[in-house]
Amino acid sequence: MNRKLNFNTTFVTFGILIVLLVVFIVEIFMGGSENNYTLMKMGAMSNYAVVAGNQWWRLFTAQFLHIGVLHLVSNAVIIYYMGQYMEPMLGHLRFLLVYLLSGIGGNLLSLALGSDKVISAGASTALFGLFGAMTAIGLRNMKNPMISYLGRQAFVLAIVNIALDLFAPNIDIQGHIGGFIAGFLLAIIVGDRTMRKYNPKWRVVAAAVLIVYVVWTVRLGMVVKF
Repeated sequence: MNRKLNFNTTFVTFGILIVLLVVFIVEIFMGGSENNYTLMKMGAMSNYAVVAGNQWWRLFTAQFLHIGVLHLVSNAVIIYYMGQYMEPMLGHLRFLLVYLLSGIGGNLLSLALGSDKVISAGASTALFGLFGAMTAIGLRNMKNPMISYLGRQAFVLAIVNIALDLFAPNIDIQGHIGGFIAGFLLAIIVGDRTMRKYNPKWRVVAAAVLIVYVVWTVRLGMVVKF
């Protein structure tokens, strides 16, 4: 039986992938995706620039940049895979909200605990947010075999990737962990379109924890270490 992709159900996912590709092409024409000057000019994460230069917008823009084509492709493939079932499940607006805010959440932990001497970029902070969000949804829907399986799968993917990060050079492991935390909390707060939502008490707790997380990372990140 022939099957067709329904772009109406995952147009946000495809939109994200198109934006990432366009930004990468601009990186190439601006001087190269592995050129530090180009990365800084286009909004890569630099703790020193964020704090000393008051360039907080980098927490948002860094998630659209990639360092090398393999970096882009590896992130894009998993974003596509996750988006195929998470976007219909969350709904377009919730999916986009979780994705973008998780990217910021990941960069916040990188700001707080990462090296102040490096430049970082990539959609993996947002991608790990999808892992975290799917884990939270899976926990809430444990009686649904398919949703529970997808949640476990997302959690395992996150753990395996973080374990690999420990042995790989030049990986922003703090950003990955922070993205997962942010995505997990955001999924509890915003709920989803078709499945069961968390108890209001848990949503309040998650919102409080997220606020504490943001305040803690910002305060810790304000201290620049050389």
